[in-house]
Amino acid sequence: MTDLGNTADAAAPVETTVARFRADVLDPSMRQLVLVDFWAPWCGPCKQLAPVIERLVAATGGKARLVKMNIDAEPEIADQLGVKSIPAVVAFQRGRPVDGFVGALPESQIKGFLERLVGPIEDASDALEAAQAMIETGDLEGAHALLSELASAEPVEPKAVAMLARLYIGVGQIDAARALLESLPESALKSPEAAAALAAIENAEAAQDLGEIDELRKRINSDPDDMKAYFDLALALNAKDMREEAANALLEIIRRDRSWNEDGARKQLVQFFEAWGPVDKAAVAARRRLSTLLFS
Repeated sequence: MTDLGNTADAAAPVETTVARFRADVLDPSMRQLVLVDFWAPWCGPCKQLAPVIERLVAATGGKARLVKMNIDAEPEIADQLGVKSIPAVVAFQRGRPVDGFVGALPESQIKGFLERLVGPIEDASDALEAAQAMIETGDLEGAHALLSELASAEPVEPKAVAMLARLYIGVGQIDAARALLESLPESALKSPEAAAALAAIENAEAAQDLGEIDELRKRINSDPDDMKAYFDLALALNAKDMREEAANALLEIIRRDRSWNEDGARKQLVQFFEAWGPVDKAAVAARRRLSTLLFS
């Protein structure tokens, strides 16, 4: 397994100048691949490319090095290489430019570009897919070990932290899940994955003090107008990852009494959607039914 934390430090990008170009690029390229990322502070696509290429270069385990060059401050090298638009990345080997690309390409294409030059690399996306496969096959211990490694790497990988938090939620360690997410930098905490994990924590906390599912169903059978029982049942079912049934309980409240608890059922359902993610099958189906109830 690649030590992502150590390789990230080894591959930390440097900002070069014309005066330092030989020391930062040409000389190191005799020993390893050196990528020069030509950028400018005003360039939006440059900002999109930077974190992706930095992470992928770090994942090469020292096979590649990343150097950045601000063409506003240092235009000479870019002019010599014929760089007409940015972002532009030029690969150097043995003191010469050997390949390159222009634009903020999709991550898969950037990875393919790197692998053509240095061979197969394992990045965080590969590791996250492996962790998800472990979870789906019941190997929670293996998933925990892999996600813990990813979550402790630099730069922070919000998806790994969010997946690890969900793993904790699944085994009832809600405090550990919240502590993990709260350790994230504020910028990472705003990521969709972290926000969804926080919503999942809030849902799990709300379900902790509820009665058993069978007891709640008995309450509903004895009083079909007990909206609180439907609401509590939805939370309890969601805590057991019974998403479709949880959504159905909230949709039944909306069908019977939209205004109950100041539109509380719809608000809770929206929070479920946030926690489950936009492509979750239960979320897609429930969202469709919600639209029918609200607008038909």
